[in-house]
Amino acid sequence: MKLSYSLTRAVAGVAAVMAVGIAQAAVSTVPQTALVPSDYYYTDLIGGGIGNVVVTTGGGASAPNIGDPSGRNDDGFSFLNLGFNVTFFGNTYSSLYINNNGNVSFGAGISAYVPVGPTGAIAPVISPFFGDVDTRNAASGVVHVRTDIANQVIVTWDQVGYYSSQGNPLNSFQLVLRGDNYVVPVGEGSIGFFYQDMGWENTQTSTTAAVGFGDGQGNGKVLEGSNTDNLNLVLDNHHIWFDPNLNPVSQVPEPGALALLGIGLLAGFGARARKSA
Repeated sequence: MKLSYSLTRAVAGVAAVMAVGIAQAAVSTVPQTALVPSDYYYTDLIGGGIGNVVVTTGGGASAPNIGDPSGRNDDGFSFLNLGFNVTFFGNTYSSLYINNNGNVSFGAGISAYVPVGPTGAIAPVISPFFGDVDTRNAASGVVHVRTDIANQVIVTWDQVGYYSSQGNPLNSFQLVLRGDNYVVPVGEGSIGFFYQDMGWENTQTSTTAAVGFGDGQGNGKVLEGSNTDNLNLVLDNHHIWFDPNLNPVSQVPEPGALALLGIGLLAGFGARARKSA
């Protein structure tokens, strides 16, 4: 059974303070105006789907379902060898952990489920939507990963539920992470967050969610409104690209997005580009 929300937050807060003094932490904010309206995943633009189910290899004590081929779990994580290098907060990594609770981390998997913010994580972390994701309900989707593109990994939390075993409403969001040698097209970035329908942020353990980056030592960059009410509504049907310095990329129309728009026009303005399972 999970700890209560207030107790868990308190424990996490004490741990963060012990790890690094509050005065030493440096946290900057990305404005919500950097979010770009959209209703598609990045994989809708490039084709090929959202990839394989992520099967957990570790996790917390609360029924992570380690090794279950369905990918359904609560608080689990999975190790992934990238096959390329990623530099993050000055350190270079060739592997990461995909964490069920809406983030990926370097050096250690994260089972934490209360979104104290990316800066409260125990390891360097990229959080498209750090919330208490729970995919055990049959109505919930699971986490998927694509590794078939050189110097790029794509992780998708596709129509996922929340704790405890809730399957309605659902959240759909995607992380695009590119290696140091990836040639980034104009208007894109090294890291991308893509959001479709975002139906929840309240769970039985927390009432908010966190979006951003942390170095595991209290320093980070977060989206404006992170860990405040209704962030899921702000993210709903938007995307954002970040450069290697974690600054938002000035957006220009993406060729793929224009193609999707053309398809919509030919369909009588009624069709919306949606993902394939």
